[in-house]
Amino acid sequence: MMNSPIPAQSTVQFMNLKKEAAIEPDAVSTKPVTKETQIIAIYGKGGIGKSFTLANLSYMMAQQGKKVLLIGCDPKSDTTSLLFGGKACPTIIETSSKKKLAGESVEIGDVCFKRDGVFAMELGGPEVGRGCGGRGIIHGFETLEKLGFHDWGFDYVLLDFLGDVVCGGFGLPIARDMCQKVIVVASNDLQSLYVANNVCSAVEYFRKLGGNVGVAGMVINKDDGTGEAAAFAERAGIPILSAIPANEDIRRKSANYEIIGKPGTEWASLFDQLGENVSVAPPVRPKPLTQDELLNLFSGDQVGRHVVLEPASLFDMVGKHEVHKDSLEVIYDKV
Repeated sequence: MMNSPIPAQSTVQFMNLKKEAAIEPDAVSTKPVTKETQIIAIYGKGGIGKSFTLANLSYMMAQQGKKVLLIGCDPKSDTTSLLFGGKACPTIIETSSKKKLAGESVEIGDVCFKRDGVFAMELGGPEVGRGCGGRGIIHGFETLEKLGFHDWGFDYVLLDFLGDVVCGGFGLPIARDMCQKVIVVASNDLQSLYVANNVCSAVEYFRKLGGNVGVAGMVINKDDGTGEAAAFAERAGIPILSAIPANEDIRRKSANYEIIGKPGTEWASLFDQLGENVSVAPPVRPKPLTQDELLNLFSGDQVGRHVVLEPASLFDMVGKHEVHKDSLEVIYDKV
């Protein structure tokens, strides 16, 4: 029985795909940053206070006379909620879906809102179990580009990214040179510093590939004075831009969606100085720590360095001692 001949159209498609696969991708840009707008991505462990820091920072920078756009890139959408006093704004992903179903296009006024000089929007994310948050980030930025993102005239664009999600969408600004510099938010605990170290590792990895993104520094949030975060920053070669104390008044006001980075208030000088530091801090190449170096910032009792790994046995798993069964291999007598 003869094989059926391959249709000519399929052969052409195959050849085209082969040619396309042979094309080398464009090299990562190594040219100096020429954008007038500073695009800054802020990363940190979930719950460490990125949204709190950014909402207050963006508010204060606007009061300093800077034109600021705050973009929430965390599926929790809590950045703008804090800025707008607890009021949630429509997300780009949600609005884009609704407009598409209605046969309409997304307009700036559908997704971008203002408060006291701060412009803000949320990318949003899928409901639990109904999609990929990283893919949502990519879709959100594609929508922003269609709205003219690269032509907008802001002094600063601040991006709020979840740092303990390692999929590609959340690493987009670093991998694609979409920002000039990264700021990490951490505290004096191992988990938040582990995330900060991972972000530094990602920045260094893409710098080795020719990327331009650097780390501008660290914001220590909920600083209790124990010093582990400061020690990490020194070892990683990045400056401390601000240390926000562990304070009950700050915690309570943040929980009530209150902006504390307002001129004339108790905490104004803290965010005023942070705004200035963020503006002038240059992007630097960090020196990520090894796992042992990170653990050595803490005492052994805190991180379990003295724990000994004890191998499990079959008895542990099934409740009986292991029985050695005869091999099923056929062994022939020697002649």
